[in-house]
Amino acid sequence: MYKTIKEFGCNEVIIEKSRFIGYAKPVESEEEAINFVNEIKEKHKDATHNVWAYVVGMNMQIQRYSDDGEPTGTAGIPTLEVIKKEGLTNVAVVVTRYFGGIKLGAGGLIRAYTKGAKIGLEAGKIINRVLFRDIRFKVDYNLLGKVQNEILNLDYIIKQVLYEDTVTIVVYSKLDRIESLKEKIVDLTNGKVEIQEKDEFYLSEYNGEIILE
Repeated sequence: MYKTIKEFGCNEVIIEKSRFIGYAKPVESEEEAINFVNEIKEKHKDATHNVWAYVVGMNMQIQRYSDDGEPTGTAGIPTLEVIKKEGLTNVAVVVTRYFGGIKLGAGGLIRAYTKGAKIGLEAGKIINRVLFRDIRFKVDYNLLGKVQNEILNLDYIIKQVLYEDTVTIVVYSKLDRIESLKEKIVDLTNGKVEIQEKDEFYLSEYNGEIILE
């Protein structure tokens, strides 16, 4: 499992007459992150600063940032720290600033860029990406109702039911719950079940709910 954001997010805040626009986007590679940063910089060529940071990789191994002309340590690092404190990866953030005439000082800048990064990430919806596997239970039609009810009662996801010469129930299961389910279905059917394990894949979990994609 890892944490990232669901979608592109954007929000803005006015701090001491300066306008801070927080942008965030999920990315799959450093190249995607760089392209996103460049896209926002191009969109806001007239901005005073386009501060950015990104984290990429399952172990958060790629971490980059830029102050884009703000005093060292007051912009890029605070933006990066917001991503890291949330435990997010595969995400890029740009905080665009239009200077409003009032200097914020080092502490004020850190707070402002922290806020800009947070509102961008929140707009993108922070999610967990959870590893699932496609498990298929092939049973005779007379066992369908019993097996289907058991799977639903145990709070697994039934993705679809395939009606052929026998019936196949396609279930999405978190990896650590697969063996328990298989044992229960074998017991329930007295072994009259054919089980297939298919591909692993990630699904998004937002506010405790799995989003089927």
